Amino acid sequence: MFDTVAVIGATGAVGSIILELLEQRTFPAKKYRLLASARSAGRKISIAGQEILVEELTHDSFDGVDLVIASTPDETAAEFLPSAVRAGAKVIDESGYWRMDPNVALVVPEINPQAALDAKGIIASPNCSTTQMVLAMKPLYDATGINRVIVSTYQATSGAGLQGTTDLTEGTQAALDGRDYEYQVFSHPIAFNAIPQIGSEKEDGYTSEELKMVYETRKIFGDESLQVCPTCVRIPVMNCHSESILVETGRPVSVDEARKLFAATPGVTVIDDTSNGQYPLPSICSGSDDVFVGRIRRDLSHPNGLAFWCVSDNLRKGAATNAVQIAELLAKNRA
Repeated sequence: MFDTVAVIGATGAVGSIILELLEQRTFPAKKYRLLASARSAGRKISIAGQEILVEELTHDSFDGVDLVIASTPDETAAEFLPSAVRAGAKVIDESGYWRMDPNVALVVPEINPQAALDAKGIIASPNCSTTQMVLAMKPLYDATGINRVIVSTYQATSGAGLQGTTDLTEGTQAALDGRDYEYQVFSHPIAFNAIPQIGSEKEDGYTSEELKMVYETRKIFGDESLQVCPTCVRIPVMNCHSESILVETGRPVSVDEARKLFAATPGVTVIDDTSNGQYPLPSICSGSDDVFVGRIRRDLSHPNGLAFWCVSDNLRKGAATNAVQIAELLAKNRA
């Protein structure tokens, strides 16, 4: 049981889901403190039978707080989370700022729970596209090892925040009406389009989003030998990221074996019946906490290759749910 849990970014898209999950899952906390920017301070939010006033986030917000769950921009996490650690709180961070810090654990509870339990101070939650991929990879990695991953992502506009979804809906309506629309988040129209760049350009022509998938995957598995080749694309879907994943395993894995391995993995749901049109779709996976796998098939070009399709709600397991699961892990093992 935690005495006081603070949620930073409580009024945002992910923060709202975090509060919903904490209440639904009856998280063991005596009281909550809700923190946000000055713009959102003063609102009242109900959680676990308490009506709580949202406070402005400051460096003095963490007195008496045992656990912090933060969903903020990188610069906010960089500025304020060290103050929470100095105040004695455990911190679960959704931002990208601390993930690759060698002193910070990067955790998906189904894969490396001990890293969270051993962590001092900040525990980072991975990028949403990484989270669903590594959870789908885990049963294959455990069974045979994985040498290489080639992944193409098809990422929803909700991954760009509330304004990303607004850009999709309003931009689509404008396109249908033959009107111009000034996009706020995307550098190209997202309506009826696909944008093969998420994040800024980095080395060798890869983007920041793509390199997150490379380095975070290695850190989560503790395996620097893992080879990952990602291409990240934004598509006009409101919610749920989809990924086409091709893995080179340590030995040949049949489709039947892979299906059984996926099905036996907590947090993974298999929908795999192509002949009847049954496979994961964003429209049916949105709102779920699971990672969905389908279209499982052998690689025609390599004896150790296995291809599959993976869909997950980027706001839930890709963000809020993973953070709450880390919090539940800490609570279960709290002295």
